[in-house]
Amino acid sequence: MNSIAGYRRFSALLLSLFLIGCASQEKMTDATGNLGREKRTSPAKIYVEMGMAYMRDGQSAVALQKLKKAVAVDDDFSEAHNVIAILYEQLGESDLAGVHYDRAVALDGHDPYIRNARGSYYCRQGRYEAATQEFQQALANPLYPTPWVALTNAGLCIERAGKKAEAESFYRRALTANPQYPTALFQMAELVLQQQQDLSARAYLERYHSEAQPSAASLWLGVQIERRLGDRDKAAEYRGRLLKEFPDAPEVQTLYESEK
Repeated sequence: MNSIAGYRRFSALLLSLFLIGCASQEKMTDATGNLGREKRTSPAKIYVEMGMAYMRDGQSAVALQKLKKAVAVDDDFSEAHNVIAILYEQLGESDLAGVHYDRAVALDGHDPYIRNARGSYYCRQGRYEAATQEFQQALANPLYPTPWVALTNAGLCIERAGKKAEAESFYRRALTANPQYPTALFQMAELVLQQQQDLSARAYLERYHSEAQPSAASLWLGVQIERRLGDRDKAAEYRGRLLKEFPDAPEVQTLYESEK
């Protein structure tokens, strides 16, 4: 009898432990967020898409109307809060942007796009440590299809905080993930030029120009690199393009001041 009672108690203990384990597993969630689930349909999505289209066209007033409608239609749609937060920040409404970023994270804290956006927002506020944490949260999602974006943004932010070695590490990780990402290539060209690695700076800038159209900033950087390397013809070529293609850019004034 004692052995039977003991067996029953042992079986009951095993069952209770199994049920506790199942309950714990039910409570656990992976790091994929909505990227790892079937997409949630929302009546707000059409308004978000219209809002984004108007934002791209520079029609901020109409975009805001559509995005406000999206939030009113479905206040639990994280994408609506993320996009309206981005627009509010562009409009200089920083406090309202923060409210909607927070709401978006509360709704889906594993969404890498939301985390990346809030990280950029924090960085522009000078909250560098909080920004870096947001970028790390974005990178924690194994389904994030463009991790090089968050890595580069983290580098940009930490470089603004004066931590150039850490910034370089982020840029290199970004280029490991995507060797053709123009923003990371440009940042590396600037950074290694500051380290007096002139040939490396040239190489990064040439890779940048193979992936993106020259900008006033990249042409001015080319002038500086080629001057350092002593290639007057190449420096003159960059200089001529800068003056011709971007005559009103701030870099032109910087160029003139460098020649005084």
